[in-house]
Amino acid sequence: MTPTDLLDHAQALNRRGERYAMVTVVRITPPTSAYVGAQAIVTADGSLTGSVGGGCARDVVVAAALEAIQSGIARLVLISNAASGAVPAGVERHPMRCASDGEIELFIQPHTPAPLLLVLGNTPAAAQARVFAEQCGFRLTDSAAGAQAEQIAIALVATQGEDDETALQAALASPARQVLLIASRRKAQGLREAMRRRGVSEQRLAAIEAPAGPDIGAHSPAHIALAAVAGAVACWTRAAAVAPAAAPLPPSYVNPVCGIEVDPAQARHVVTYGGEQFYFCCDGCRLQFEQDPGKYFAIQAGHAMAAAAA
Repeated sequence: MTPTDLLDHAQALNRRGERYAMVTVVRITPPTSAYVGAQAIVTADGSLTGSVGGGCARDVVVAAALEAIQSGIARLVLISNAASGAVPAGVERHPMRCASDGEIELFIQPHTPAPLLLVLGNTPAAAQARVFAEQCGFRLTDSAAGAQAEQIAIALVATQGEDDETALQAALASPARQVLLIASRRKAQGLREAMRRRGVSEQRLAAIEAPAGPDIGAHSPAHIALAAVAGAVACWTRAAAVAPAAAPLPPSYVNPVCGIEVDPAQARHVVTYGGEQFYFCCDGCRLQFEQDPGKYFAIQAGHAMAAAAA
């Protein structure tokens, strides 16, 4: 995969509103198949696209990237089997998943695409709200239908007398967690009654916030829009505080040669011996196993007994 392909992949994830982490190799100590500047993308389901080294580093990279996606915090990660040596402040140290003397240091940058804001209306306040929302980092749409509809996180109804009921019903039919309605309390109550007559549930009506956003004494279209977008930002930050955790890591298996956990689905080699399968992270571990399989068969049996007793 070329750098351009990887950037295209990142843009596609951004358009779909998916969380991911960009992983970049910033330093190496040979021997290693990684190189400075190598990059990969890890998505929230644990998939890795690109390359930042061989199978010895893959599981560590995926695990660290998933933690970064979950926390939203960038991190520096050092993968090394060196027994000594100072690790700079702020760098996390992880063991290499095979018996390699090389080192890889990586920068992991999580990306959480901004929520999609639905803005309905052709009024001056709606136009100004789109400007403010874009400056605040929102992704924007003006339709509750189409390919992006399922990504709508927040809706703003700024019709102000122009097909209010139709627009509000469309906003409530979307997956928006909050529907900001630019209207007075009296008018909003009338629109709620209209939505009840149209069969909208009380649970869904609870998503309506009207007037939209905090009370700043707004009267001009710009000030009304500013308050509404402030309400959208508040909804965004509340949702970010309780964002869902990244997908859990897949089940692991302890490599009997180096003692490192290996994801069976991502194992570089699989060897069958004594009716059981053994999974290896690199060529070296497989070759060492094949030189004395009985020894490692016994080691693996010990791992299984310890896991059963735990």
